[in-house]
Amino acid sequence: MARDTPTFDVHARFEGESYQDILDRDSRDVPECLRQQQAPYLGSDPIPAAHYTDPERFKQEVEHMWLRVWQMACREEEIPEVGDFQIYEVIDQSVLVVRSAPDRIQAFYNSCLHRGRKLATQPGHKSEFRCPFHGFCWQLNGDFKEVPSPWDYQHLTDEAMRLPELKVDTWGGFVFVTFDQNAPPLMDVIGPLDWHFKDWHLEDRFIKYHVAKVVPCNWKVIAEAFMESQHAPTTHPQIMTHVTDVNSQYDVFSDYVTRQISAGAEPSPLLDRNEIPEQRILDDMMSRRYKQFSDVSDLPPDLTARRYLAQSARDNLSQQTGYDYDRYSDAEMLDSILYNVFPNFSVWGGMKPTRVYRFRPNGRDVDSAIMEIYQLDRIPKGEIRPKPAPMRTLTDDQKWSDAEELGGLGRIADQDMGNLPFVQEGLKASGNNQVQFANYQDMRIRQHHIMIQRYIDGEI
Repeated sequence: MARDTPTFDVHARFEGESYQDILDRDSRDVPECLRQQQAPYLGSDPIPAAHYTDPERFKQEVEHMWLRVWQMACREEEIPEVGDFQIYEVIDQSVLVVRSAPDRIQAFYNSCLHRGRKLATQPGHKSEFRCPFHGFCWQLNGDFKEVPSPWDYQHLTDEAMRLPELKVDTWGGFVFVTFDQNAPPLMDVIGPLDWHFKDWHLEDRFIKYHVAKVVPCNWKVIAEAFMESQHAPTTHPQIMTHVTDVNSQYDVFSDYVTRQISAGAEPSPLLDRNEIPEQRILDDMMSRRYKQFSDVSDLPPDLTARRYLAQSARDNLSQQTGYDYDRYSDAEMLDSILYNVFPNFSVWGGMKPTRVYRFRPNGRDVDSAIMEIYQLDRIPKGEIRPKPAPMRTLTDDQKWSDAEELGGLGRIADQDMGNLPFVQEGLKASGNNQVQFANYQDMRIRQHHIMIQRYIDGEI
């Protein structure tokens, strides 16, 4: 006799305290964006494991998705002066992102129209783009300037030799590019991110550090490792005393924008709350070398660790930057508020130093990817913008914790990396070629796959 199809509550959530319950105890008014909840049911079907391992599937992603989506290429502060440029590379595409005028940023394919050599291989500053091979030359705005032997190239017109250009737009101090001239406006993609971040001053921050590393797994494997918190109790057990996990909140705000939030200075609900004193929460949180806190040790008897650390962060950031943070909620000072913009850009909300993740395929290798971690600090009041930190690329033999600028984040990242290569190997060894997702906690990952498939199917 065939078994009936199981029934289940598609709106099931962790039965204990929710993130919204934690917000109810906040010492300040909580911004509306943190009160917003949007968790649609996206289905429960498995996806093929081959979506992470099959070179043909990867080719479909390249052709139908990567060459059409908006991608964060750099920060505006990395190209502050006319002639400053950065190089953004993804798959086998290379792009020059240049400030061609004081108020204009443009992006061009990084390829000489004569014989194809890259016009530049390192970011820097130029007054023109002159090919190192034969000397063909272009203005900063992409207009053709000169050819070394004009008598032999009389058939070429200035219009035919103009550098092909990509669409460019900016948001929050970030520069985005797309290879698709018919792509929707960036603001249609960013959507709700704009009003969520309206009081968090992304544009007034600078790159404190930028660290990159090649990871031996598919780009989706690494990106999706940062789209849920249910792995924390097993992978990061040391943070269970002061970061929530199974009661994290997940939201899908649009086709392109999703979010997860985990509360800081609150223990995992998987622990017995009565066995986690507030002083333990404080001590364990400070042991991770968070730089946004003042030096704190003994918890006052009338305060929770969450309220005490939130005020410490307000005081310390005020001393560092000269701004008043008194109106910002405990949540904005402490919580992990992680937004994703499809397909590969992640930015943290709130007022503490902002982390940014970017994930890219490593060339056309289906089995490796590039992960980058930025930290953006607020520019001190009345001071000029500090120069952005250059990107530091870790070697295969180096761990994230070898980048001392990451502080306690390095150990966390190393723990994540301890899983990901074996995820890639396990996906190839799958006996049923299926990957299963939780209906709620993996909702953002499922939305990620839905969007990739929509691009491949030509729905977008």
